[in-house]
Amino acid sequence: MNDAPIKTEDYSVLACSNLSKTFTEVREPVTVLRDIDMEVAPGARIAVIGASGSGKSTLLHLLGGLDTPTTGHIRIGGQDMTRLSNAARGKLRNEKLGFIYQFHHLLPEFTTVENVAMPLLIRRGKSKPALDAARELLEKVGLGDRLDHKPTELSGGERQRAAVARALVTRPACILADEPTGNLDHRTAASVFDMMLELNESLNTSLVMVTHDRTLAQRMDQVWTLSEGRLAPAQAADLA
Repeated sequence: MNDAPIKTEDYSVLACSNLSKTFTEVREPVTVLRDIDMEVAPGARIAVIGASGSGKSTLLHLLGGLDTPTTGHIRIGGQDMTRLSNAARGKLRNEKLGFIYQFHHLLPEFTTVENVAMPLLIRRGKSKPALDAARELLEKVGLGDRLDHKPTELSGGERQRAAVARALVTRPACILADEPTGNLDHRTAASVFDMMLELNESLNTSLVMVTHDRTLAQRMDQVWTLSEGRLAPAQAADLA
């Protein structure tokens, strides 16, 4: 683990500055994130840990443009997402980011290969190149013999592998993962996580993961902790 600040020598694929988020609950403002600065280098592996309710998922949603900050800026590939229209933000998100969640969110009416190709298909591109790219990634994640299966015909681990392939099919600059193995048994979780790290390295795609699993977090290059709305390098006690 490297506790050095998340900085890049030349540029970052994802960055935020002075990022804060306040919600209004029963007419009282609740500040979940406070003045967070973060930069993610190409190919970086970063884990964010913290207690339930500390704001980890909120941070990921903001970084991914799925929610808007109260204050601060988020840049993807140098573009400030907070200054873009909803349509432009969605286009940038589709081009530069991939998302993996605790639950796979595969569409039950489509086959595995169609699900994985979906991020490319919604760009209104040609279906053959999209399906070819999906097949290639499914082969990489060990699902080459499950292309035409529906999600209900896959095991939990297979569904999550397909979700990882779907996140990577656009060759994004960065993957944002929210408890990506949290719904799997220990052995399957370890297998899926191993695969994520292998693809992170082979494709040079950055990986930012929020997790409760300290064991998985320690396998990342950098571990940060979110507490009382602030992000800081994790200490040994945080990982015990």
